[in-house]
Amino acid sequence: MFERILRSMRERIRTRRYVMTVHAEEEMNDDGLTIYDIERSILTGEILERQRDGITAEWKYRVRGKTVDAREVEVITKLSPTGKLVIITVYVL
Repeated sequence: MFERILRSMRERIRTRRYVMTVHAEEEMNDDGLTIYDIERSILTGEILERQRDGITAEWKYRVRGKTVDAREVEVITKLSPTGKLVIITVYVL
């Protein structure tokens, strides 16, 4: 359903056109994840749903994928007006 968006996200990961929020970095560290885990989860995962942000009204996406060591992880992300992928938060399932 969101194939075009997922392709766009993956291209931004491959070309390093993404940023992580401080919150996402903190959650990544708390869960023992690395940036490689986050990249892999987006490169191999799928979009589960699209959500409308209650404050900014922007679309954000729940992406579920696997880490380098095959743990399931979800990444909440959005495409910014500047063309970058923004990783909002991450968590291990």
